Amino acid sequence: MSSRNVSTPPATPTFAELGVAAEICEALADDGIHHTFAIQELSLPLALDGKDLIGQARTGMGKTLGFGIPLLDRVFDDADIPELDGTPRALVIVPTRELASQVGEDLSRASRYTPVRTLTIYGGASIEKQVEQIENGVDVVVGTPGRVLDLYQRGYLQLDRVAICVLDEADEMLDLGFLPDIERIFQALEPKAPAETPVRRVHTMLFSATMPGQIKALTRKFQHKPIHIHAEDPSASTTHTSTRQVVFQAHQLDKLAVISRILQSPGREQAVVFTRTKRSAAFLANDLSELGFRVAAVHGDLNQAQREKALAALRAHSVDVLVATDVAARGIDIDSITHVINYHLPDDAMTFVHRIGRTGRAGKTGTAVTLVGLEEVSKWRVINDELALGQPTPPEWFSTSTELADAFDLPSDISNRVGPATQVIGVDPDRHRKKRTGDSRGPRQKPKR
Repeated sequence: MSSRNVSTPPATPTFAELGVAAEICEALADDGIHHTFAIQELSLPLALDGKDLIGQARTGMGKTLGFGIPLLDRVFDDADIPELDGTPRALVIVPTRELASQVGEDLSRASRYTPVRTLTIYGGASIEKQVEQIENGVDVVVGTPGRVLDLYQRGYLQLDRVAICVLDEADEMLDLGFLPDIERIFQALEPKAPAETPVRRVHTMLFSATMPGQIKALTRKFQHKPIHIHAEDPSASTTHTSTRQVVFQAHQLDKLAVISRILQSPGREQAVVFTRTKRSAAFLANDLSELGFRVAAVHGDLNQAQREKALAALRAHSVDVLVATDVAARGIDIDSITHVINYHLPDDAMTFVHRIGRTGRAGKTGTAVTLVGLEEVSKWRVINDELALGQPTPPEWFSTSTELADAFDLPSDISNRVGPATQVIGVDPDRHRKKRTGDSRGPRQKPKR
């Protein structure tokens, strides 16, 4: 395995200069994308040449186009890949529904001037509709492991002509217990040719923020002489240098007021607020909507249609605050997110990294705010030590503290309310209206007899 560790150069080449098809370059240009990011500059020449890759980069570094553009280019116009006939030529496997939707949308936009047809499949959506779309013909499939394997085992999804396979967010796959499914999918991709027939090799690309032992074992088993690329110095900080971090202790009953004021920071565009539980996400979203903020919610109690509606509202800028559990931590890729707020701490350091990676993307700056509850100080110290953040004992601030006003440039006459109450996008109206003021979790109610 060879390795290339390169820092981002001051001026990167364009996609056209790296040999990407004109049709794809035109689609990228329509979206204002011309020059590559570091991970793209490194991966494109190798991937266009059919080399197996291990790409290691933090969130927000542009890896979706790093694997997506060469994948589309090869499917569209590579002599080594058979002509399109309605059966998949490429497969992208991702850990979550939200990430599948995002990657699928990115690939569809980049390929809109080509005949390449992209389909996104995941659980929670109509399998009958997905089967119908497969039968109508598809060239690139983006999907979660469970649904890909399910459709394959039922005989609907043909994988024997897949020439390119991408495994995105491999470390998350491992954390979610998808490794056995991944291995079954890779085995399904292996050619079943007679002994006298030359073996067809599937071009594989694996992307991961970290490289635990099980992921390394996977690469040894299913990749052929992979080239390991880093978008930056692998010894660099795990968190984005483009993201300003503000960490302080906050009282539970004061958190709503704190957040409502931070959301009024000058220059704030869109924000994502992360909670630990579904219940707290629902209550907090409702609390903020009562104060006049344009809010959407994404959490595990919502069905897929509701979650997609919420994310679509965020992308369309019809809302500017998303309250979410970690189900959304890897599925949001929106450049206008300027603030990420940790209402609760996550359970581990890598989840913290993925959360704050929702801002400071695509070369832009962002602000990550972490409200450490008094009961979370020990958990924070573990995260702080692992990521070497240098803040083992955050200061204690209140919504009325001058330190908070100074940190976010807030006016002296600021109020928690910004306007009349709004409706939370993505949830049923009035479902979570009854709550304790200031306590977003609320007490468990006894059932009515």
